[in-house]
Amino acid sequence: MDIVITYVNGLDPVWQADYQKYTGRPILAKRFRDWGTLHFLFRGIEKHMPFIRKVFLVLSHESQVPEWVNRETVNVVLHKDFVPAEYLPTFNSNTLEMNLHRIEGLDEEYLYFNDDLFPVRDCFPEDFYRDGKALIGFTRHFFCFGMFKRICRNSDRLARKALGMTPSCSFVRPQHICAPMLRSECERLAETVKDDISAAYTRIREAGNYTQYMFTDYLFYQGKALSEKISSKHLSVAVSSRKRICSAIEKPSRNIICINDVNLSEKRFEELRAAVLESFEKKFPSKSRFEL
Repeated sequence: MDIVITYVNGLDPVWQADYQKYTGRPILAKRFRDWGTLHFLFRGIEKHMPFIRKVFLVLSHESQVPEWVNRETVNVVLHKDFVPAEYLPTFNSNTLEMNLHRIEGLDEEYLYFNDDLFPVRDCFPEDFYRDGKALIGFTRHFFCFGMFKRICRNSDRLARKALGMTPSCSFVRPQHICAPMLRSECERLAETVKDDISAAYTRIREAGNYTQYMFTDYLFYQGKALSEKISSKHLSVAVSSRKRICSAIEKPSRNIICINDVNLSEKRFEELRAAVLESFEKKFPSKSRFEL
């Protein structure tokens, strides 16, 4: 199986100029702030996921490629390589997620990673796929508060529509972790509801979007995804102490951790960032083959 990682360096002046030109809005720090932890994701993959075939790093511009990336072992993919030109530039991860299956050379089984996910204990292929079926935990929801949950509901409804299922007042949502995908099923769904998807493209996130949950919901409703949780821990910097975050890195109790960013004061951000980087250096002191 392969891994696809989406990444944004919000400090890149080329990216910043495009963002301001095409959105006319201030840059939201919590969505685009760079913690400097990307190389630890690669070290985690090498140490704890040795079964991975290819790693694809998805970015908007060449200027976004970190100088340490070894392009002989990392497949660098720019947005223009797989997203239709009429929807670019985009600053909306949902637009990217609707098209990831179009990346050239991608395996039938691939894991979609955000850059805030880190393998910290040994993982195995059967943690993500069994007998050709994806494994990820699902929960059922009835109430829909906030933009993100509305997008989740949109995605569930579109997956159901593609399968000819009757409407429902509830919707399923996969756990917030890496997503195991089946490329052929993503292609089939994208083609079936292409008009709905294209009508929902926006440069920045909006409530009418769809998210990649659409693809996992589609698998689930067909019985091609089993509701079994991936071993993971979600850590929001809003409520998790520095001690708890560092302990989850250095002495993990789950296979994959997510360190989720939120609005923080600059002082709090710098303190947490320094502590997180120190813990990752202890956990992964050696360079991976993905680094120069």
